[in-house]
Amino acid sequence: MSGHGSRRDFLKKATVAGTGLVVISTRGLAAEAPKLAPSDKLNLAIVGVGGRGGSNLGGCGSENVVALCDVSTLPLEGSERKDKDGKMVRVPGAKDRFPRAKVYADWRRMMDDARDFDAVICSTTDHTHALVSVAAMKLGKHVYCEKPVAHSVHEARTARETYLKAKVATQMGTQIHADANYRRVVELVQGGAIGPISECHVWCGRVGPCPTRPTGTQPVPPHLNWDLWLGPAPERPYHASYQQGGCMGWEQWWDFGNGCIGDMGSHLIDLAFWALELKHPTTAEATGDPRSEDAYPHWLKACWEHPATEKRPALKLFWYDGIQRPPSPEGQDLQKWGIGLLFVGAKGKIVCDYGRRILLPEADFKDFTPPKETIPPSVGHYREWLNGCKTGSPTLCNFDYSGLLVENNLLATVAFRVGKKIEWDAEKLEARNCPEAARFIRREYRKGWTI
Repeated sequence: MSGHGSRRDFLKKATVAGTGLVVISTRGLAAEAPKLAPSDKLNLAIVGVGGRGGSNLGGCGSENVVALCDVSTLPLEGSERKDKDGKMVRVPGAKDRFPRAKVYADWRRMMDDARDFDAVICSTTDHTHALVSVAAMKLGKHVYCEKPVAHSVHEARTARETYLKAKVATQMGTQIHADANYRRVVELVQGGAIGPISECHVWCGRVGPCPTRPTGTQPVPPHLNWDLWLGPAPERPYHASYQQGGCMGWEQWWDFGNGCIGDMGSHLIDLAFWALELKHPTTAEATGDPRSEDAYPHWLKACWEHPATEKRPALKLFWYDGIQRPPSPEGQDLQKWGIGLLFVGAKGKIVCDYGRRILLPEADFKDFTPPKETIPPSVGHYREWLNGCKTGSPTLCNFDYSGLLVENNLLATVAFRVGKKIEWDAEKLEARNCPEAARFIRREYRKGWTI
């Protein structure tokens, strides 16, 4: 939602009604977009149909899929694979599932046919998320985008500002936001269960491979349009190590992703942002090992300072990945928690993850009565967005909220890459004390690619 009130106030106004959370006319939501009956079907365009794209197709497959776009023909046309018995079987592709959909390799050409669709789902590699999303919003299309919504701080800001003008429904793919445990932790924090909070520590135990730049070249696979896969990224000769999927592949290269904090930070720092109602930090700093011009490190530690508001004191937000962890509170060994958050308040602590929440010291909270549940259950992360597209109802991971979250997270990568604590001027989108950070805040694009 926009700056006209807090997310907590916003949620209190929402009610569960039939097809979903019905509300309001709130700046930045799709409330002014043409309304559809919940039973009507959207015409969807999908950019990136393999991997996460396949999952997103599943989540929104109840709608009319009218356009499929991918730089590789494999997820479009299907392929042959060995089953568990070693027998070759054919895996159907997206064109088999949606035979009437138009097929594209270049999402920019798909946007030329924008009259054919109402909404866009973007499931590409991170370095094209913002370009696809911003182009779609400028055409008045609703957007669902995989996390993170941007590959640079400037892109996160641009996605957020475009959304606030576009009056469309948006959602970033942080599916865990819809689960009940996050809601209960938000209620504990905002209800004052552990008093005013001075620190929040967030961690993920994933250890990055920190790859080194390949020296050789390889032939481009016949199914892949390598130039379109690179998109806005620097020109590189093809090598399979760039295109490997997920957390051990392209995500680790600064050209295409932002490592663990770009990926898992979107899921985990999300809870801290929601519960503490965070926006722009005033500083960001980070250390990691090793330092590479090309790739994310094996581990990263970061700290942001967030200013006081009318509702809470100033606080520090910490991130740890790889082998790093915050100090363990009494009674809990955080080395045994692969992911998690630790809220530090004046009256106690909360340690939690996707499914657990523990108030500490446990002896002090043995007779504790949890606050009344005030945040309604989610109708489902995808359904929330589909309802927003059709009726103007709210989407909690819209690009106003998620744009702020991703901007915060990526400031840590900027600080790490310049090797200096950044004093952040959010209004000017610049580091006051560090002009050399500008090239990481706003990246250059290859010719033919703009946002």
